[in-house]
Amino acid sequence: MKGMTRTAAWSAAAEALARVELSGKQDERVTRLSGGQVRRVGVAQALVHEAEVLLLDEPTAGMDPRQRRVFRDTLAALSPEVSVLISTHDVADLAEDSEHVTVLNRGGIVYHGDVAGFLEHAPEDVVIGRRAEMAYAVLCGDE
Repeated sequence: MKGMTRTAAWSAAAEALARVELSGKQDERVTRLSGGQVRRVGVAQALVHEAEVLLLDEPTAGMDPRQRRVFRDTLAALSPEVSVLISTHDVADLAEDSEHVTVLNRGGIVYHGDVAGFLEHAPEDVVIGRRAEMAYAVLCGDE
């Protein structure tokens, strides 16, 4: 409860579960939830305690497309005072929702800057939906 009263914690938990569309699972043990649901529970936990920083590792792994949208919408609706740092291999997600990108390859930074600059590394003839993936490949020397 981290300093919250029982009433405040229950209320905040119910609101947080609603924000990540898990209200119907509030009586389930986390061990019985899918991987995507467990990741959303983690975000709900941060929402309960009004975290200023969220560190998310592969947050959309195991989520279906609808769950990914709900997850991205939840992050987008966070207060501007909340900083979100995402570590992911799914570059398509980061290009859509991020302001800044840092690409690491073999222990070193090969790109750090805004999303537009990151996407400029993709060849011009690449279809829009694959630009982030190709930019990453170019920066890492895979293309």
